[in-house]
Amino acid sequence: MSDRGPDAAAFADTARQYRHFAEREARGRSPLYEALATVVASDLEVLAFLQTLPPAKRQPNLLLAAVRHLFGTPTDGQDFRRRLMSGLAAVKRLMMERSTQTNEPARCATLLPVLARLPQPLALIEVGASAGLCLLPDLYGYDYGRVRIAAEGTAAPVFPCIANAATPLPATPPQVAWRAGLDLHLVDAIDPQKRTWLESLVWPEQTDRLTRLRAALDVACAMAPRIMAGDLRTDLAALAAEAPQRATLVIFHTAVLSYVVSQQERDAFAETARRLAGCWISNEAPAVFPDIAARAGRTAPTGRFLLSVDGLPTAWTDPHGAAIDWIGA
Repeated sequence: MSDRGPDAAAFADTARQYRHFAEREARGRSPLYEALATVVASDLEVLAFLQTLPPAKRQPNLLLAAVRHLFGTPTDGQDFRRRLMSGLAAVKRLMMERSTQTNEPARCATLLPVLARLPQPLALIEVGASAGLCLLPDLYGYDYGRVRIAAEGTAAPVFPCIANAATPLPATPPQVAWRAGLDLHLVDAIDPQKRTWLESLVWPEQTDRLTRLRAALDVACAMAPRIMAGDLRTDLAALAAEAPQRATLVIFHTAVLSYVVSQQERDAFAETARRLAGCWISNEAPAVFPDIAARAGRTAPTGRFLLSVDGLPTAWTDPHGAAIDWIGA
């Protein structure tokens, strides 16, 4: 920082991160978040504030959720800036305490075509499970347009998902004999404060998504899936050893490995998951496993995750579970 104030060059990486979020993630999904992230990317004072946080805590989703959680949803960029700058200490404290454990249960709609094809019953381990909402794929309903699967109960959410013609859609949900999750920071679905934080992570225009999240949290409260506190790099094998032998062990994760910075550690995790599991499902940004993405046969569609099964590129998916395009169509 110079005597004249914040130096734009010092914040280039963070500014680039927010521009990428605005243009590649929020565009077409959240006009407000696109606008707010664009404002942050060019505001030196806000960028200077973000620079006081560790790199992992500068994420757009975390900042935007923290401001909304504390001060409500802003109307525009100017209103956002006013709310943020008037409560920097509180925002920083919350961002340091919390993480972007989005725990979007609609992602189950993109996992279901793989899960239903495996030998049943299944033993599920979700890495980065948060409140465990994605550990309950057999209890939700799904609407793929040409195929509909009823929910286990009338109160359970039904997730809409647009699937291309090549996607092998199941007629029934998978049979789950055992389920457990692994996460560094456990989220209790019963805790009102933790629930409110998960709700704050839902983007502001997505009211239907918020309604479905609340319904899924109620299902999780009733089922209480087991979530073990632990690190994916060191504790996966111990949890996998508890899975029943009669079931197909499935280890899966969505939007988790991007938080493991080292590619060597990501690849080591992948090797461990493939060794332990009957099936390893990765649903991540294409850059997380570039070797897998290179075999997908095309450039990654903007804003899509790459779903791979045992290291084989299988489908392009919407990060929030709204669409799946089976590769090879």
